[in-house]
Amino acid sequence: MSEALVASQAPGTDIVVPGASGARQFWRRLRAQRAALVAAVVVALLVLVALAAPLLTAIEGQDPTTYHPSLVDSARGGVPVGSLGGVSGDHWLGVEPQTGRDLFARLVYGARVSLGVALAATLVQVAIGVAVGVAAALGNRWIDQLLSRVADIIVAMPLVIMALALLAIVPSSFPRPVLVSLIIGFVAWGTIAKITRAQTLSLKQLDYVAAARLSGWGTVRIARRELLPGLAGPVITYAALMVPANISIEAALSFLGVGVRPPTPSWGQMLTSANVWYQAAPQYLLLPAGALFVTVLALTVLGDGVRTALDPRAASRLRVGTGRRREAKA
Repeated sequence: MSEALVASQAPGTDIVVPGASGARQFWRRLRAQRAALVAAVVVALLVLVALAAPLLTAIEGQDPTTYHPSLVDSARGGVPVGSLGGVSGDHWLGVEPQTGRDLFARLVYGARVSLGVALAATLVQVAIGVAVGVAAALGNRWIDQLLSRVADIIVAMPLVIMALALLAIVPSSFPRPVLVSLIIGFVAWGTIAKITRAQTLSLKQLDYVAAARLSGWGTVRIARRELLPGLAGPVITYAALMVPANISIEAALSFLGVGVRPPTPSWGQMLTSANVWYQAAPQYLLLPAGALFVTVLALTVLGDGVRTALDPRAASRLRVGTGRRREAKA
């Protein structure tokens, strides 16, 4: 029933719901944005590096956990021996101060952890937020009020403080990357739940949803066949913007010492160890900080490109507004 309408616009918004033809339109609009394409290439390369971390470190002949005490000068407090932090044919980006662990290996494995935690946390947020938002919009008045107030409480909670408290009480034997992903996902789903609820309330007013209800379809079938395709646009848009935010949260938690713990490499955890070496071994600080900056920037630009591709009128409104301001100044 809804297949012919899947590529239409969501009610009350200019967001195009991606269907068969809508997907082609989305890709055409995304390709028209050069910044978004460059960001997509950067993100694809980062994901490829993260997935190929074992192969890359095998080519280098190193691993992220082996100590090399002979490559650091213990008389100078553990500063790497050699120029540029010990860069050589065996250690492409040098070695870590004090321990002598290979920086390249820790950086690429850190990409695995940081990107994996962010993506897993985003999936948990989307799953919980969409389920709660749809249930609130389709439930009776009491269910709607209860779930909406719970979402308001989740939104008002200070995420980092709640994550710090939960991470501090969980046994250290629990896998830390998995724990960080679950905590970020369970503590930060409120906003997407509110967005999903608002969109679902708008979709409920469409004729094809009313026709499905009159034909005897149950609530679950209506939600799965008629509402979820219409929610794809706004959910994908917000999820694309949540990934860089989750990377920053993971880095902040690891930097505070309650996220991913050694010897597991993480960009935030590397920054924690590097904050006292920025003068003696600046590359130890600059490499993870630069990787974190490039990743967050690329994901943010890509997320904005996805939003504009799903909402093409946003760019035209911006151009019209800019043109009017220029005319007013002239």
